[in-house]
Amino acid sequence: MPKYMFVYRGCEGCHEPEEMQKFMQLWMDWIQVGEEAGWLIDKGDGLEPDGALVNPDLSITDGPFAESKELVGGYSMVEASDMAAAIELAKGSPIAVSGGTVEVRKLANVEMPEQ
Repeated sequence: MPKYMFVYRGCEGCHEPEEMQKFMQLWMDWIQVGEEAGWLIDKGDGLEPDGALVNPDLSITDGPFAESKELVGGYSMVEASDMAAAIELAKGSPIAVSGGTVEVRKLANVEMPEQ
């Protein structure tokens, strides 16, 4: 069955103390449903806000940049029969409640030659 990556972006207000517990409970419930149904194969982890970019000339730049409106906050890996089914699973993600988005990408099935 094809595998898809969900990339979560944005999260307006989800770090506010009064909203954080409700938001985390929504995520835990959604993860449990996915694990029990068998479509969630890797829940991923949230990402820290800092990082680095390796540029084509191999120089290093701090990133992601604060001015970016689409910081990646986390990811998940799922299995679905096709893109339409993966999109339906993504629609259930709690990120939409917080004003964020889910990018749905099919993993390429690239086989490496044996060495």
